[in-house]
Amino acid sequence: MRTIKSILAAALLLTITLQANAQRKYNVSESSFEIAGTSNIHDWTMKSTAANGTANLRIVDSKLAGINSLNIILVAESLKSGKSSMDHVAYETLDTKTNNTISYFLKNAEKVNETTWALTGIYTIAGVSREYKTQVKIGINNDMFTLQGANHITFTDFEMAPPTAALGAVKAGKDVTVIFNITFDPAGAKNFLSSN
Repeated sequence: MRTIKSILAAALLLTITLQANAQRKYNVSESSFEIAGTSNIHDWTMKSTAANGTANLRIVDSKLAGINSLNIILVAESLKSGKSSMDHVAYETLDTKTNNTISYFLKNAEKVNETTWALTGIYTIAGVSREYKTQVKIGINNDMFTLQGANHITFTDFEMAPPTAALGAVKAGKDVTVIFNITFDPAGAKNFLSSN
């Protein structure tokens, strides 16, 4: 009887250990964000590589088996268009003096296939939070985890008026596309929040 109990206890301990080893914390090591929109004059983009964040993943046999958590923070004023006047208008629209970050918090993740996942999460932009569903491409290479995808949003989703410039002569369209490509590294991340 003791032998059976000992075997069961050992099996339970092994199972717990394997589960613990399969779950791993990852940190953002590289990121690329692009905000793309239109205006009555021309299309426009703003870009940033200054995201920070973490993910807790479940890896089984070198494959992604679960996304337990995912949190991303982007410094709002790290977004640049290449034109200081446009940046100024964008920061006013985002109210960066009060809300200096843009964030994403995962609520749920469902596997579609080996390379595609459906994420449900909360974006917080200009102090307003909204839930979005996002289909993302996921890859694992040399223990690095990459996530690529896009969301289509509107300024009014986050209680912002589409920005204008040149005394109202230039008017942005209401629709915006957020495009992202993020790499996570289990060994540690560059601290973009402190270096930018």
